[in-house]
Amino acid sequence: MAADALTTLGKRGEFEFTEKKSVFIGYAAPVKSEAEALAFVAEIKAKHSDARHNVSAYTTGSVCHASDDGEPQGTGGVPVLDVIRKSGVDNAAVVVTRYFGGILLGAGGLVRAYSKAAAGAVADAGIVTFDLFSECEIVCSYSDYDKLLYELGKYTAMIDGTEFLSGITVKFAILASEEELFSGRIREMTGGKCTVLHTGERFDAKNNA
Repeated sequence: MAADALTTLGKRGEFEFTEKKSVFIGYAAPVKSEAEALAFVAEIKAKHSDARHNVSAYTTGSVCHASDDGEPQGTGGVPVLDVIRKSGVDNAAVVVTRYFGGILLGAGGLVRAYSKAAAGAVADAGIVTFDLFSECEIVCSYSDYDKLLYELGKYTAMIDGTEFLSGITVKFAILASEEELFSGRIREMTGGKCTVLHTGERFDAKNNA
């Protein structure tokens, strides 16, 4: 099972500043997978294909990656990755574009500049925490439907969809830590006629429930 919560970026963020005539533009984005992270990096590189460097870093669960994109080793990608890690977020990608201004910054100057751009982009994106929800469905009779909805309303849950056929199928997401308790309650209420089927998991905000 996944972790009980995910702390990540709330939205895309951007931050720009100039250091000794070099323009640094930081971009940050929440991502769900390494493929999404790579797509985000490619998007920014295409947007700034005329820039000298597009340094990048990302984390997606157990996978992390950093690229200096032509800058001296360890002066670009690693500082950006350090910013991501120190911010406490996961499933996040950051790209910092540099338009060279003709003045060398030195290794220390590059580390500070890339860190500043990354931190600014992360701050602009904002940090949010999502909780783990179990995706479930249950088939009940029309006579049990109102009781089911009433009971579900006592938990941290959200209804994803409902189908009315010979029976009623309710698709919903419930806080993962509450799934077992709710399942037991439904079996008890319906005398075992209805059972909760676990169909998946996702991270979502409690205020959506």
